[in-house]
Amino acid sequence: MTQKLLLIILDGVPYRNFRRLFGNLEGWVESGEARVWKHRAVLPSISASCYASIHTGVSPQVHGCTGNDNVFRLSQPDIFSQLRNAGGVTGAVGHSFWSEFFHRHPFDPLQDLEFDDPDSKTINHGRFHTMTGYGRDNQMTPSDVDLFATLTSLCLRNELNYGLLHTCTLDSMGHRFFHDCIEMDHACAVMDEMLAPFIPKWLQMGYEVIVTADHGQDERGHHGGRSALQQDTALYYFGAAEGPDADTCIEQLQIAPTILKRLGAEIPETMQADPFLR
Repeated sequence: MTQKLLLIILDGVPYRNFRRLFGNLEGWVESGEARVWKHRAVLPSISASCYASIHTGVSPQVHGCTGNDNVFRLSQPDIFSQLRNAGGVTGAVGHSFWSEFFHRHPFDPLQDLEFDDPDSKTINHGRFHTMTGYGRDNQMTPSDVDLFATLTSLCLRNELNYGLLHTCTLDSMGHRFFHDCIEMDHACAVMDEMLAPFIPKWLQMGYEVIVTADHGQDERGHHGGRSALQQDTALYYFGAAEGPDADTCIEQLQIAPTILKRLGAEIPETMQADPFLR
């Protein structure tokens, strides 16, 4: 496998905040170096359920994760396992839920915070964090620039074909402050500024890059249900593939088969949605 792609998930960013507050991402769209579409989350539009659907390409009603308190090792084929079957090298930097879904459950901090396993059937190189103690007044989130740097380091040292990065910072702040406020305006701008220097680096390293979120948040800082603010986010694509018209809404179940197609791996029968890139 020679193709390479990175999926960057900024947890909990509604479509309107991506489009009005991420000036660097929007600048690349304006210059023609990136494309952007609306991306609609599955139901329930809750974090763990969305993580599972993004990587398995099946709905929560199929994979069974009904929310953040129902996390377990998933049984469906997923992006990591399909890429490993095709000979690809995979890596992930993110919340421990990702490790529990696609590596091992339950999460063992002594073994699973950091691991390198060339023979793994799913994730070869993992760097995870738990956010233990998370609450309204103490987010327990790592610095996002550290996470971006960690992913870059894994790419350089291990020649990843596929890398996932997931950060909870904006979701956590959105639950505390809600998204229509000065604090969130600033937080989104800071995230955009911290992410921006890494995108040219990743492109120079030969990666296609997708930047999106798992879901949005509404005017009360809530998500999980059915509304545009809760379900709709943006998806930015940096790469040479052709995509749909700008007014197309990408369904979350399309992400997994799209990534497998771009990387030349087999799309399993369980992934029924059509890839959105060609």
